[in-house]
Amino acid sequence: MSEAKNTSFVKDAIQLMIITLIAGFLLGLVYYVTYNPIQEALAKTTQEAYKAVYADAETFEENPDGEAMIAAAQDQLAAQGFGKVTIDKVVDAKDSSGNVVGHVINATSNDGFKGAVSITCGIKEDGTLNGIAFLSISESAGLGMNARDTDWYHQFDNKKVEKFTVTKTGAKDDSEIDAISGATITSRAVTNAVNAAVYFADNCLQ
Repeated sequence: MSEAKNTSFVKDAIQLMIITLIAGFLLGLVYYVTYNPIQEALAKTTQEAYKAVYADAETFEENPDGEAMIAAAQDQLAAQGFGKVTIDKVVDAKDSSGNVVGHVINATSNDGFKGAVSITCGIKEDGTLNGIAFLSISESAGLGMNARDTDWYHQFDNKKVEKFTVTKTGAKDDSEIDAISGATITSRAVTNAVNAAVYFADNCLQ
């Protein structure tokens, strides 16, 4: 390789390194500037979801033993036939005096048509499910997204059952949930996430 070509190669390498360093700096700057606002927005959205499923509570605080309880319950939950479901967080719902009046359980099913579906459930001390709210869902528009975008999810409101099942022939009692038309997979994913949360609240909370 000639000296001129060597010089050109070194020059190009230096320029590429400088461009990479500048791009990395700018990406880091954007991350630094946007991180706190994004986290604040996420926290606000999460708190709103908690309030939606437990309107009677004044405050919501992550249970200090939640991670340990979730870890201890993994094998037990896996044996219940809820599919690829995880319990993500245990939150104490408290009244104005700071007394625990119930719990908010976050659960995720990885059996959605397009992947993970995450929900939060408000569950009273007596096991009654106040209702559910979605933390994340990215199913097909006009089909699976109707789980969140219609009144479908209100079928879970104010029910006290051990386990919900999905039906295509019309719900005949509190334990049955009508499937979304054309989105049975999503219906089952959401229902199994709810079932995992209810089971955890009934059997794994200490």
